Amino acid sequence: MSEYSKGRVRSTDGTTIGYRLYGNGPGLILLHGGMLASQHLTKLADAMAAEYTVYVPDRRGRGLSGGHGDDFHVTREVEDVQALVTATGASKIFGLSSGALVALRTALVSPTLDRVALYEPPLSVDGSVPVDWLPRYEREVAAGRLTAALITIFKGLRTEPVANWTPRSVLLPLGTIGSRLLRESSGDDVSIMELIPTEYFDMQIIRELADTAQDYTELRARVLLLGGSKSPAYFSVALEKLAAVLPHARRMTLKGLGHSGPENDGDPVLVAQALREFFDEQ
Repeated sequence: MSEYSKGRVRSTDGTTIGYRLYGNGPGLILLHGGMLASQHLTKLADAMAAEYTVYVPDRRGRGLSGGHGDDFHVTREVEDVQALVTATGASKIFGLSSGALVALRTALVSPTLDRVALYEPPLSVDGSVPVDWLPRYEREVAAGRLTAALITIFKGLRTEPVANWTPRSVLLPLGTIGSRLLRESSGDDVSIMELIPTEYFDMQIIRELADTAQDYTELRARVLLLGGSKSPAYFSVALEKLAAVLPHARRMTLKGLGHSGPENDGDPVLVAQALREFFDEQ
């Protein structure tokens, strides 16, 4: 894995947004999804670094960045990305999951972003994204039962196949779910236990942006809509809806990938190939 340097920008509300910096070339921003941090996109950044200067911020509330703040809503994260766009001159952006929602929303107000790639944005269409698990998750976080909250997230969102069929009574004592992430924080990395509570804010974004597909009918940027063939069906619902309303979009399904496809333990090389083709095309 290549070395990275670090930088930071200041958002509109004064929050510091820190980022990892890789490579050399035209500017490209990578936005991670929920319950993740910049550390989870390092292999994707490496794969893009030969052709691009890659900026991988910790979205607010994580790692190198400041907290969510008292008045959190999606506009705060849009302002964070706008600050990074202004400081770096980046014209290309990739977002994963809730990070894809932020990227898309930012493109509406940042005309210099001319290429936008989205991997499975959880845009709820007529209630397609499951949210019925949220009260239980919130109770578990409030009680400090973070492992239980982690299981509730995965069972609720159905993004981890093991959680779909393994009883909670088995998962909880064995700690099966999240074993790929369960480690203490080290250096710039953030531990899973620190990330579990941040899912509340990502779900707030999902609820805030539900049924907003029509907002993007005038978007000028070219958009690549990516999804994995093994992901839950509600991601396809979102991609189909966006493909129908975005004026300059095309959709691509990556065979064999699930929702974690762009992450270090997915297949970031395959995702990077699709991104390079999209960003490089005339």
